Amino acid sequence: MTYAGMEDRAAIEAQMPWEDRDVPKTLYGQLTQTTDKFPNHNAISYQILSGPKDKAETFTWKQLHGKVTQAANMFRDLGIGPKDVVAYVLPNCNETVLTLLGGAVAGIAQPINPLLDPEQIGSILRETGASIVVTLRPFPKTDVAEKTAEAVKLAPGVHTVLEVDLVRYLTPPKSWIVPLIRPKGLVGNQAKYMNFNAEMAKHGTTLAFEDVQEDRVGFYFHTGGTTGMPKVAQHLYSGAIYNGWVGAETLLSADDVMLCPLPLFHVMACQVMLMGAVASGAHVVFPTPQGYRGEGVFDNLWKLVERYKVTFVVSVPTALAATMQRPVNADISSVKTAFSGSAPLPMELFKRFEKTTGMTIVEGYGMTEATCLVSGNPVDGLKKIGSIGIPFPYTEVKIVNNGKEVAVDEVGEICVSNPGVYVGNTYTEAEKNKDLYHDGKFLRTGDLGRVDSDGYLWITGRSKDLIIRGGHNIDPAEIEEALLGHDAVSFAGAIGQPDAHAGELPCAFVELVEGASVTEDELLAYCTEHVKERAAQPKHITIMDELPKTAVGKIFKPDLRKHAITRIFDQALEKAGLSARVDHVIDDKKRGLVAKLAMHGASDADVNGALGDFNTPWDAA
Repeated sequence: MTYAGMEDRAAIEAQMPWEDRDVPKTLYGQLTQTTDKFPNHNAISYQILSGPKDKAETFTWKQLHGKVTQAANMFRDLGIGPKDVVAYVLPNCNETVLTLLGGAVAGIAQPINPLLDPEQIGSILRETGASIVVTLRPFPKTDVAEKTAEAVKLAPGVHTVLEVDLVRYLTPPKSWIVPLIRPKGLVGNQAKYMNFNAEMAKHGTTLAFEDVQEDRVGFYFHTGGTTGMPKVAQHLYSGAIYNGWVGAETLLSADDVMLCPLPLFHVMACQVMLMGAVASGAHVVFPTPQGYRGEGVFDNLWKLVERYKVTFVVSVPTALAATMQRPVNADISSVKTAFSGSAPLPMELFKRFEKTTGMTIVEGYGMTEATCLVSGNPVDGLKKIGSIGIPFPYTEVKIVNNGKEVAVDEVGEICVSNPGVYVGNTYTEAEKNKDLYHDGKFLRTGDLGRVDSDGYLWITGRSKDLIIRGGHNIDPAEIEEALLGHDAVSFAGAIGQPDAHAGELPCAFVELVEGASVTEDELLAYCTEHVKERAAQPKHITIMDELPKTAVGKIFKPDLRKHAITRIFDQALEKAGLSARVDHVIDDKKRGLVAKLAMHGASDADVNGALGDFNTPWDAA
């Protein structure tokens, strides 16, 4: 169907309330319904290497349904009930999909970012009470198995670890060599270790227990993970089914093929792309264990599009920017659309990508706490570059300031109500749900934004102060706490500085203890040692005589952001050989922070060439 804007959205909602929609009650019901319709259509594909002729494994919907059923039966046989947790610490592979879906059919599936430290993984396992963990068998060039073994030792509730051996995806001679060079000597822990595929093969393809027809929590997704214990969001079956329904209703059909090099611990890959496929019968392709980070993925991206006759490319701004560095060296005529989410998309990159590839970019907005989807630019209608589109059907957005809803184009906190919001129980920890809702049902996102007269949503800032590096959330508190551990540091404030590739990179500002002496380079070295997650380690530190503070002594971060914008923009202008410089930075109510430039004879085109890939807008002073 076409989905061209607010009229189509209103027409869909006018058909009936969401509660009256004939959608399955459970995840297994949704999977079964799609399998019955399209048993022989391709469902998922995976290849461990990125080449267009490398070995790939594809499951049809009938095959996927059978394997998910086997996995669910295996988990039940290992003691998993509807309230028990199957966690996984895995890169992308077909077993990751089977664990996600099978775990949620049998109990509650808990994806965990394998890039986290063992202490962080362990704390998530303890918080969710996980009893089974699925992870890798030791494999060259990755420490996932070793980190998970340490984490399980910190989570005494875990009684079983199921190992996935990636060797089966390799061809000779690599499949002969890897077993000989496989890492050995895992940390000992209390869990019993078993082979995932061998155990799964012992079980039948008919569900061995009742799929009770009621809504319940089916997934736990952690947010971030850069400050020790991340928050854990709870997702109901109904939230996942709603996300899949949005995809099937507004975008996808059984004839579509999605190329999704995003990690299967992230809601965009799991609850939007995979569930969109589960609801529509579309085919979703996951190339390489590390997705876009995998070796050769960007070089082979267009050839993979040609191989699978991809219709939708799933991406984030950093990946779109990297893709633009490669020539279009294959037949990509099958592609209709590129999705972009997780972080704002610079306007110049948007225009350049569409011109080079001939694709339409659809920019969207979602968040882990709302299962995911909130809004998106309509595929067949008006796309406002820089906007995050219109709310999806059955999603209501309110802009709130000081507890009151504001008028059109006024800025406030974005608050969301839709079937993906588990009202009152968004997080596993009850105290973290306090003050999380406006008017009892609207989830406070922590993002600042406005709604224009056409109903399009715009983000203007983040009240949460999160640093978003290439779609990855970094809590500044991790950096600040590390710096405050240094004897010479009195105050510390961390923010995201503009970056043309990642959107933002972490940087920090410090005020020293009176009489103390330390250099910025020494503090950077200190952070390398004390900020656990590499992505959160600051790229620049500025020592100030005094940090800007509010009347109550809180560090005033808007001034720090203005300082960072000035530094980064001036560096970019100087590198481009331009005499233009930032005169000052203003806080525009509609556009957020805007750099005002003294042009000194530079043309708009030249300045745009130097600054066009940054998210922060600029004007001539």
